[in-house]
Amino acid sequence: MKKSILAIAIFAITLISSTEISAQKFPKLDLSPLDAASYPSSYKISDKVVKVVYGRPQLKGRDLAKLAPNDKVWRTGANEAAEITFYKDVTFGGKAVKAGTYSLFTIPASEGDWTVILSTARNVWGSYFYKQDEDVVRVSGKISTSEKSIEAFSMLFDKNMTLKMGWENTVVSVSIALAGSED
Repeated sequence: MKKSILAIAIFAITLISSTEISAQKFPKLDLSPLDAASYPSSYKISDKVVKVVYGRPQLKGRDLAKLAPNDKVWRTGANEAAEITFYKDVTFGGKAVKAGTYSLFTIPASEGDWTVILSTARNVWGSYFYKQDEDVVRVSGKISTSEKSIEAFSMLFDKNMTLKMGWENTVVSVSIALAGSED
């Protein structure tokens, strides 16, 4: 009987200590979580043309111009620079772009259209190491105004495959079309 109790005690101590050793401490939820948008957006369609992965910063009472300063290259989101993957050759803002993955940068403007940049740089944090000589294309992102304020930076592709980026009351749009089709 003593041997059984001793064996159970040793087993219990081993179990408790092994749980402590292998326990993981996962980080809390990122304040600017990653999100993705694709075209076509339906999960039922696997033959995608484009997908963008980006961080979603929130305004939290702050001014858009402080978070995405005018006339300076911005990472287009939070944390790592947004990455856009074209699975097929396309025209992006009217300019030819080969299938591949690119970083997506923008240059906000206080008035008029924003500049939208596709860069060969990959896996970069922010826009700190942005180099203009790595640009693939620079296009004009047409500006419109949202009736409702958009708290968290958001991207989507509309039914015409136009990339729309919205934050605060600003919406930036860039047309995308399959190569060889009408823009």
